[in-house]
Amino acid sequence: MSYESFRHFADSWGLLYMFAIFIGVVLFLLRPGAREQAKNAAQIPFNEER
Repeated sequence: MSYESFRHFADSWGLLYMFAIFIGVVLFLLRPGAREQAKNAAQIPFNEER
């Protein structure tokens, strides 16, 4: 794949791909049940057990 063809692909489909990944991450974080998992993950540094 030459630089020009890669650049054309990135200009046309790369942005759409990155946007789809972004929307997927947002939907994953806003799914039901994600709040409890996020709270648990946020408390990991403060756990005293080792």
